[in-house]
Amino acid sequence: MSIDTTDGHPEMDYPEHVRTYNGFVRGAIVLTVIVVVILAGMARFLV
Repeated sequence: MSIDTTDGHPEMDYPEHVRTYNGFVRGAIVLTVIVVVILAGMARFLV
């Protein structure tokens, strides 16, 4: 992901912002996969 920081505030820590965003996206994907696995297991063993 490329961000143009030329007009940004000089005190903004853009690399840390990008790292936090990437961590959030990774966490959301992992959580989604976990929920899908749980739902598939429920469909398999409870029905």
